[in-house]
Amino acid sequence: MADFCQNGVITTLQKLRERPLDEIERELKTIARKRKMVLLLPALVTEFEGTAMSRIIDELKKVDYLDRIVLSLDRADESQFKRVRQIMSVLPTDMQVVWHDGPRMQALRKELTAAEFNLENPGKGLSVWMSLGYILSDQDVYAIALHDCDIVNYRREILARLIYPVVHPALSFEFSKGYYARVTDRLYGRVTRLYYTPLIRTLKRILGYNAFIEYLDNFRYALSGEFAFDTSLARGIRISPTWGLEVSLLSEIYQKTSVNRICQVEIIDTYEHKHQILRKGKPTEGLIRMATEIGKALFRVLSQDGLVMSDAFFRTLLTTYIQESRIAIEKYHALALLNGLTYDRHEEIEAVDAFVGAMKRAIDEFVGDPIGIPMMAAWVRVEAAIQNFSEKLKEAVEEDNR
Repeated sequence: MADFCQNGVITTLQKLRERPLDEIERELKTIARKRKMVLLLPALVTEFEGTAMSRIIDELKKVDYLDRIVLSLDRADESQFKRVRQIMSVLPTDMQVVWHDGPRMQALRKELTAAEFNLENPGKGLSVWMSLGYILSDQDVYAIALHDCDIVNYRREILARLIYPVVHPALSFEFSKGYYARVTDRLYGRVTRLYYTPLIRTLKRILGYNAFIEYLDNFRYALSGEFAFDTSLARGIRISPTWGLEVSLLSEIYQKTSVNRICQVEIIDTYEHKHQILRKGKPTEGLIRMATEIGKALFRVLSQDGLVMSDAFFRTLLTTYIQESRIAIEKYHALALLNGLTYDRHEEIEAVDAFVGAMKRAIDEFVGDPIGIPMMAAWVRVEAAIQNFSEKLKEAVEEDNR
């Protein structure tokens, strides 16, 4: 049984017992009569070659409370797009595929670029942003949930628990962040365990009390790709096109709403997906690139909050991080021993050494270019800049899907 402690600024909704999923879904179906819900699935076309996507589709066949499912499809040619549409057509819910590489979407991206919106960095962030624009073109949608498409042990409980706090009329949450344990016979989630969390704890030691850092430290899995929010909040937030997406999103949420309207919810006991490779000698790939982008995103949002970061600050940050990361290794070693898990301390220390290199690169790149890659504009700004763009986006997606 999970703990029920509420010892931080963010409300934590733990999984205290095995509440029947059918019971939660019946509630959601009743709520859906007045509050339309949409699921956004960001996916590369290659995800349809693995086993995770077929499991997700099988589970979603049993979901009857969604108004629509939107698949945000990247790196697909026309034949692949048609094949994916055919695969997704088995779902009983209204299903739309946003074909980002299709001529209609490419034309809309050119129109945005001509209006001086920065779309130079293709990837998950840009795809999610464009798909959000399509969903938000329907003024009647109340809430949007998003989860990744590489979850090999997917259960529809993930979606139900994720969106429930945002749509339930007796609750007042605008944003829900999913969390879970990354464990099989060993612990995973190295970027969170050995990089992000020790870095946040390092900042707490250096800065003392800081409301924003305290908020970030409160999330049990800040780098999870699963969240839900209501559309009034979604319209006003900016999205990062980089691997710093999750950190920058949490910063946007913090600025746009009260912490009392933010929660984190345990969506599944354990979560298994493809594991990124950690290559020390290849800083532009895998977990090292991810850690570098996360570091830059964090430094950027702190500087936007008015924090002055000198050379002395960064020197202290590096040395204190190394100490914090070693403390984390000792904690996880004890956790693994008690639970009979495989734990390679040498491999963990090697990972920390690689993350120190990533942090140094993040510092150098941030100092060299504090602004970095700009975030993509909130959709309220797009709608103000280009009349009827939402309608054009809606027509393009629906025409592709006819």
